[in-house]
Amino acid sequence: MKLAGKKIGVLLEADYFENEIFYYKFRFPEEGADLHFLTRLWGQDKLTFLGHEYRAPMDCWESFENMSDEELRTYDAMIVPSGMVSDRLRYTEDVEKIPPATEFLKRVFAEPGILKGIICHGLWLTAPATELVRGRRLVCHNNLIGDAKAYGAIYTNEDVVVDGDLITGRSGGHAHLFAKKIIETLSAANQN
Repeated sequence: MKLAGKKIGVLLEADYFENEIFYYKFRFPEEGADLHFLTRLWGQDKLTFLGHEYRAPMDCWESFENMSDEELRTYDAMIVPSGMVSDRLRYTEDVEKIPPATEFLKRVFAEPGILKGIICHGLWLTAPATELVRGRRLVCHNNLIGDAKAYGAIYTNEDVVVDGDLITGRSGGHAHLFAKKIIETLSAANQN
């Protein structure tokens, strides 16, 4: 139980990549982590999202909206997954304001005690706040290399890249390597 006592959040929306999300759903708790899927609930008690490949339904009943700083600090890691999740989460009703999910991500990045995980197209969620990744080493989906460079990030051609409290992965197909690095990093923190 390498992650006993650790709390991990994974952002979720429609068109999620089932293989990745279901891997996290089982793998992190297998190591003892307290896993939470978070989204914008739009005033609902629960939303059911359909996956991208197989249209598999997944319920989500926890929101990052209105999360207090105190509650946020109870998380040891926060993950922005691959696929269309971040594109859907970066929607904002008011085009003059940063999307609520990006505002939440900014709060996560402001907490040095929270490990940040971004994989594949998850990098899109940083587009409205490029300062989060500017000057940071990272990897992303091959289609987003130009985006990463435009954000001022240092693109690194590896499947998983660690830059301090930021762990990035190339694609949803690398979720197992990405999760392994998160598990290793969090369990090393347990030993310190």
